[in-house]
Amino acid sequence: MIDSRSLFAPDIDLISLQELDTITEIPKEEYVLKCTSACAGCSDSLTLRYVLKAAGPDTVLVVPACCTSVIQGIYPNTAFNIPVYNIAFGAAAACASGMSNAFRLAGKKTNVIVYAGDGGTLDIGIQAMSGAFERGTDFLYICYDNEAYGNTGMQRSGGTPMGARTTTTPAGKPDAKKDIDAIIAAHDPPYMATACAAYPMDLFRKVQKALTFRGPSFIHVLAPCPPGWRYSTEKTVEMGKLAVKSGMWILYEREYGKLSISPQSKVAMKKPIPLEDYLAPQGRFRGIDAKTLEMLRQHLLKNIKKLAAEEAEE
Repeated sequence: MIDSRSLFAPDIDLISLQELDTITEIPKEEYVLKCTSACAGCSDSLTLRYVLKAAGPDTVLVVPACCTSVIQGIYPNTAFNIPVYNIAFGAAAACASGMSNAFRLAGKKTNVIVYAGDGGTLDIGIQAMSGAFERGTDFLYICYDNEAYGNTGMQRSGGTPMGARTTTTPAGKPDAKKDIDAIIAAHDPPYMATACAAYPMDLFRKVQKALTFRGPSFIHVLAPCPPGWRYSTEKTVEMGKLAVKSGMWILYEREYGKLSISPQSKVAMKKPIPLEDYLAPQGRFRGIDAKTLEMLRQHLLKNIKKLAAEEAEE
């Protein structure tokens, strides 16, 4: 009998095979249609495709200024097959609060999902988001994080990692990435998670699970960006997998404060691939100096140790 693993690339892991075995669970209905205005290799649109498949048709998206407000298509047409409310950069969570309350008062269970980039979450939208979480708004907030202001030319954001070159940090960002997950965790929501479209079943199931909770839930999705990160467009899924396998992006979920690390990251955390394997394909890290590289490595190892210890305490 032929081992099915021999039919795939030599470096494919058992988790990847499990994903292939269960991918048929994802519904065939499409809510992100053809002819978006997305860049080639855009993981924002790929992420949204799985998010909406998990949420279903009884869903409203609240989208602040970001790449998603552009990839909907050219007016008067749209590539999105659900209602979308485009709102000002800093107002998405406030808008979603009123929308959710109106639906609930009308007896409707419609999913209200804020779908915002890192600029509209970690920076400009953080005040309204914090307020919505503090008030216990019944909604799902998804931050797709391409680690810069992608819609306006890849300027540095609070989500940009140390050492990354952007149009406003041409020599590399000197500051660390803002820990938005710790900020959200401090609000003690019933559910929060991290995800990446390179692992579609993990993303799909986490969105489904988040929508079963009453109150605010949060999912932070890594969204590799070919023009911003400066890698070849066909490598988007590969970049997401390298982020997870290196430990730079750890997949987990927190349910009522209890941390559970996802299987993909449990495997990676035991023996992460070299950080250089993740950074090397990205032009934004070209020329990174040894000191900054070591600071990134130490931050990565510290985060792995912290999350592993927290899960072990549960």
